[in-house]
Amino acid sequence: MPRVFITGLGLITSIGNDVPTVTASLRELRHGIQVYPPFQKDNIPVKVAAPVREFVTDSNDPEDWTYPSQYRIKREILRGMAPHGVYAWCAMQQAIADAGLAEEDVSNADTGLYAASGGSPQLMGYMLNRMHNVGVMRCSPLGIVAAISGTLNFNLVAHFKIKGASCGFSSACASSSHAMGYAFDDLVLGRQKRMFVIGAEDGNVDSILPFAGMRALSLQSDPALASRPFDASRDGFVGTGGAAVLVLETEDEVQRRGAKVYGEFAGWGQASDGHNVAISHPDGDGLVAAMRNALRVTGTPAESVDYINAHATSTPIGDISEARALKSIFTDASSRPAVSSTKALTGHGLSLAGAMESAFCAIALRDGFMPGSAHIAQLDPECEGLNIIRTTQTQPPAVVLNNSSGFGGANVSLVLKSAE
Repeated sequence: MPRVFITGLGLITSIGNDVPTVTASLRELRHGIQVYPPFQKDNIPVKVAAPVREFVTDSNDPEDWTYPSQYRIKREILRGMAPHGVYAWCAMQQAIADAGLAEEDVSNADTGLYAASGGSPQLMGYMLNRMHNVGVMRCSPLGIVAAISGTLNFNLVAHFKIKGASCGFSSACASSSHAMGYAFDDLVLGRQKRMFVIGAEDGNVDSILPFAGMRALSLQSDPALASRPFDASRDGFVGTGGAAVLVLETEDEVQRRGAKVYGEFAGWGQASDGHNVAISHPDGDGLVAAMRNALRVTGTPAESVDYINAHATSTPIGDISEARALKSIFTDASSRPAVSSTKALTGHGLSLAGAMESAFCAIALRDGFMPGSAHIAQLDPECEGLNIIRTTQTQPPAVVLNNSSGFGGANVSLVLKSAE
């Protein structure tokens, strides 16, 4: 089977807006969670979030938005974008530069783009309210393009002149991992030579706060205690936004360009719980099947996995479901791989999560470390027996698993390997 490599990354996240800053945050376990000013109201029980720094996108008018001065986005492009479109635009520019791609490498029939987001509830709400109150002809012509879930795909494909395959993915918190998997398939089947994979979310009041109605968000007011996957006292996740872009290329293309690589994307597996619209199967049956499929199709024995970036979001039910799934696959307690959840640092990025954490895994493979699972004061008894690392480990991983799970019981497991 043809091999696929990760050759470029772009990151706009709560723990840094470029690869070097994010790498330092992962090594040093620096989190991006803060007391979030828009949540400081009596009728809002949630008090913290993990917003992106250096961007101001609160206004419903894109022309009011500000972003770091090294990026340039034309006004006519901004008018069709959501906040997370701006994040993705900047991350896309980073990834193109990081991979050393020329304009002709980006815009050709052999280069495609798969993107994942939940759309922009902020802009959708604003547009619908304006439509009902002052009339649809008083709404922005590009308002719907900016607001619906395909907005990333629309904007990036058009403005970066992508000529190959393109598609938007929407499977909640598994979305950008699905995008990774299907991009891999296109590459190994010879349909494309290069794929951009993007995950992004607004990460603002309208995209985070509705999850409080599900009782899914942490009610902690201390940022250092709010996101703590696998801890016995965890009480929900912390919302975040941003963007992650990965450049995937075939081995032939890597060799033709003489490109540097972060690591190999060896393959993937997926499966569904068939259990509940919003809650994971208590024993993680779908995730067990997804991991088993990923290991099988990549020819990877369970005992050769060195590190797992867990989906664990810090919810009481979800973390236990994944812990049980991991024990089902990695049955030898004496040789289980290191496990951590980087959501303790970033918060949970919803559609962004899979791509962002795949980028983290790529960094770990390239730089030879495994980030710890922060903020664990007392390990949940259900997690005993797993090798959950609480500090960064300097042993270089050779084989990494990245797990994602979404509403409806969607589960994806990605296998990444050292390029050496």
